[in-house]
Amino acid sequence: MKQPQILGPQILICGYYGYGNAGDEALLLALLQQLRQLPNPVQPVVLSPRPEATAATYGVLACPRFDGWALRRYLGQSQAFIWGGGSLLQDRTSWRSPLYYLGLMLWAQRRGLKTLAWAQGIGPLQRGWIRELARRSLAGCTAISVRDAVASQWLRDWGIPHQVAPDPVWGLPAKTLPEWERWPQPRIAVVLRQHPQLTPARLETLAEGLRRLQAATGAYLLLLPFQLAPPGSLDLGPDYRLAQQLQQRLPGPSQVLEIRDPCLLKGVFRGVRLAIVMRYHGLVMAAAEGCPCFGLSYDPKVKTLLGELGMPGWDLEAIPEDPEALHRAWLACYADGPALSPDQVAVWVERSAQHAQLLRQHLP
Repeated sequence: MKQPQILGPQILICGYYGYGNAGDEALLLALLQQLRQLPNPVQPVVLSPRPEATAATYGVLACPRFDGWALRRYLGQSQAFIWGGGSLLQDRTSWRSPLYYLGLMLWAQRRGLKTLAWAQGIGPLQRGWIRELARRSLAGCTAISVRDAVASQWLRDWGIPHQVAPDPVWGLPAKTLPEWERWPQPRIAVVLRQHPQLTPARLETLAEGLRRLQAATGAYLLLLPFQLAPPGSLDLGPDYRLAQQLQQRLPGPSQVLEIRDPCLLKGVFRGVRLAIVMRYHGLVMAAAEGCPCFGLSYDPKVKTLLGELGMPGWDLEAIPEDPEALHRAWLACYADGPALSPDQVAVWVERSAQHAQLLRQHLP
């Protein structure tokens, strides 16, 4: 594979990249676009479990995520370390993930690199030793930007200066697929993800609610998996399997979309009458395209964003057991749900650009 031309100082970038998660890939794409707009060129080096695929997709250098010798070499060659956006600093699912990211941050700081925490989410942090390690690592950062009030509160409690701005994916350009205009209207988009709270019983309740909603509206359902397996895998990933399971329960017209380009995925929401969304970046993309949204929150970040947008939703563990209650709530949102106007979207996009200011102020 041909390596990209070295354009300037190397910047090592760490996040949950290369795993097929559309939200994290959208964040990486947004970060690379902001880096390419800097006054002076830099050479991004992205940590990835599949460095060859990441390098080919984005035209960057890539470093094996768990190769200690390669990490040491790139840290020695780089001038800055960017801890990319997303919900990386949380220990609800595992303590190993925050330990990995915080350990890398401390390693970069000890080697004298500028360290930037860019568009971060923080929490939940349930373990005291993880909280203390997070406080130490973030206190040593050159600069920090976070994407919501929950993360900002952690930093205020720790007395650490930072900026707050909406997620950078708000500013990601949307593109449409060639077949987009041929899909039937009206359209409803559904974005679910595997989660312990999404039990088989709840999935069946959601499916029955969608059956009734589709019967009442005649809508074409677009089922959008955000977590896909690597290209070439026989198993397309947990979100795709979940979308297939849901489709099998829907007698009306529907389609499961396999889209890996974040800009194309965002463009799917153009012209959609209602988005029923469980994933955080599904909510960002749909709202940014002016789509009325109904959220199913499995995490405080989703509930927080719903509140900021003024859009309805339920905590996943508290959804009604009666599918008719779901149907009525969704039908009301379909008929007259709140959506952002173009002017309101422009404000969110403008505010999200503050993360780019962080890069301009502190990178070479």
